Amino acid sequence: MKESRITAIVTVAGMLAAMWVFELIDSFLMFGQLDRAFGLRAWNLDAPWTVLTSPFMHGNLEHLLGNSLPFLVLGSLVAFSGLGRFLLTSLIIVVVSGVGVWLFSTPHSLTVGASGLVFGYFGYTVLRGVIERKTIDIVIMICVILFYGTMIWGVLPQYPGVSWQAHLFGFIGGLGAAYALPRRDARRSQIDPGREGGAQGRYYGI
Repeated sequence: MKESRITAIVTVAGMLAAMWVFELIDSFLMFGQLDRAFGLRAWNLDAPWTVLTSPFMHGNLEHLLGNSLPFLVLGSLVAFSGLGRFLLTSLIIVVVSGVGVWLFSTPHSLTVGASGLVFGYFGYTVLRGVIERKTIDIVIMICVILFYGTMIWGVLPQYPGVSWQAHLFGFIGGLGAAYALPRRDARRSQIDPGREGGAQGRYYGI
């Protein structure tokens, strides 16, 4: 489990590094072409795969800088649950956020940025503390609420050019992932039935 956590945290750092590489290339070499190619356009059926790529694109360096620290902190807290759970949680958040943006944004508007993931990780860590009821998860939940609790207002439409849809549906995706993925103690109880006499078992799950 320890190795899985370390790998997951390294994965978070790798995802953030990729965002910076893409944005530096787009800002200084491509002049916004990457955003237009890999960003998510509402109500556009030509490139559904941009649901998965748009979180890695950002409007400018300031946009990415604003997302970097909360993505790294909250993503690492989710990664503490292990690589498999982190990847599944991230996928659920990206899909739910992307579909929400696609459905409820102004038709053909372009949305980029990792804020959907950030709000999703926020929602996941808060609800997971309630579901797991383990000391570490409760401590994480309390710390997240203390340091990032005001983020919740970002799910409401406030500023032009800011995708509250990505925030709202990312948050919903995080809550859904926290609720849908099995509790860790339930996972550990799934012992390989092929072993006899209560011998050491093999554990399955996410």
